[in-house]
Amino acid sequence: MFREQNVRWTWREFADQVDVLATGLLALGIRPGDRVGIWSPNRIEWLLTQFAIARMGAVLVNINPAYRLAELEYALKKVGCKAIIAAEQFKSSKYLEMLQALAPELAASEPNALRAEKLPELRAIIRMGDAQTPSMLNFDDLMREHRANVDTAKLDALEATLTADDPINIQFTNGTTSNSKGATLTHRNIVNNVRYIAMAMRLSEQDSLCIPVPLYHCFGMVLAVLACVSTGCAMVFPGEAFDPVATLAAVHDERCTALHGVPTMFIAELDHPDFAKYDLSRLRTGIMVGSPCPIETMKRVVSKMHLAEITIAYGMTETSPVSFQSATTDPLNKRTTTVGRIQPHLEVKIIDALGEIVPVGETGELCTRGYSVMKGYWSEDAKTLEAIVDGWMHTGDFATIDADGYCNIVGRLKDMLIRGGENIYPREIEEFLFRHPKIQTVPVFGVPDAKYGEEVCAWIVPRPGEDLSETEVRDFCQGQIVHYKIPRYIRFVDELPMTVTGKVQKFVMRAKMIDDLKLAKTKTA
Repeated sequence: MFREQNVRWTWREFADQVDVLATGLLALGIRPGDRVGIWSPNRIEWLLTQFAIARMGAVLVNINPAYRLAELEYALKKVGCKAIIAAEQFKSSKYLEMLQALAPELAASEPNALRAEKLPELRAIIRMGDAQTPSMLNFDDLMREHRANVDTAKLDALEATLTADDPINIQFTNGTTSNSKGATLTHRNIVNNVRYIAMAMRLSEQDSLCIPVPLYHCFGMVLAVLACVSTGCAMVFPGEAFDPVATLAAVHDERCTALHGVPTMFIAELDHPDFAKYDLSRLRTGIMVGSPCPIETMKRVVSKMHLAEITIAYGMTETSPVSFQSATTDPLNKRTTTVGRIQPHLEVKIIDALGEIVPVGETGELCTRGYSVMKGYWSEDAKTLEAIVDGWMHTGDFATIDADGYCNIVGRLKDMLIRGGENIYPREIEEFLFRHPKIQTVPVFGVPDAKYGEEVCAWIVPRPGEDLSETEVRDFCQGQIVHYKIPRYIRFVDELPMTVTGKVQKFVMRAKMIDDLKLAKTKTA
């Protein structure tokens, strides 16, 4: 169900529509192995494209809805998209205008016959919406033209030629210091992973899942959509993008039993002034993932949103994505302080800087091996070999695993800061500061310092209506955490720079602080 588009389908109706689109794409010349981009917020067209592409053996390329010209050009060219299905626009991003800017040859092109200098492999642009755009195909027209000539037997025969290890999806990892890499996932990767994700939540056809997370990300298309498809759980999409009121209303109106979200989404819902107006009593489970999940936020979600069986999951795009997940039966303290235990049929190890496995309970880099590890980065053999060593995917995350197998993510290798020779993990400081009753959100990161190499900086979003001072924050820390972990720099803000998926962009904040404070990083050997 897509509430914003007023679309309500049974599973049979959905499957029939998927076959119509697959037939239309075949008629355009899309074949197994061809890459097809999807550039859109959460819409029914996105969902149809996801399954039609898989049905016919092509490869779905997820394009971030926030991409601008340079990022779009890089992604389409990198993987050689033959077609792209795009919304007209989303928020301030005018997708069709950007495509026209990248491919000015459209002005003199026939539909499905594009020859563009910057995008040499792109042939077709299929636009969503009622309007017509010269040289572009219309999504609804494509569906109407092929509704009467669906050959299910032909599609079944084509599907039978596919193998479990064929690529099905390319997702671009966030590139902060270099171009993004296209993590290439197979049918085997995704289908097996989602089976255990759904089992951990005990999803069934009796459940209905509210999905406010973006489809372009693994969270939306795997942990949400495929979890529902594999169990018969109903899908409820509140809108094209996350809105706390639309999400709460969807849970209330549709009597949802499950809800997904990143921590910032749950915080926005809990802190909304109209929160108490909505009946969330049927909620039972769901997943909180996407960034470190504050322990205090987890406790509020359980107590105030009736999500007594909510689970925490951890993973990365390159592992399809989930490696660890808590179970609905895990003790509350384990579900609020860890990311659960390893998923079935996967292996993990935690290693030190020399690659040696550390003792139980000690910190090191988390590595994952098994069916979920990606096929590789698209046309990036060297980077693939750097990331996957002897089958082990190096996550770049610091973690510990206790004697019972529960994992705690301490922080990112790139996030760790070193102050005067002391290793400092921002996650530890964030968890402590979250206990302050006036603090809603608080990312912690390092900034350059001439004396100590790095200093601790915290950006704080106070709870609505609360006043907070730097002195209060530092007094709260005194005697509770070691002195060198107390933030030297504190900034109070109304909102944080975030990705579309709700991940806080610490590199943006760090650059802002360096600029504002006129800091200079000391050059070292």
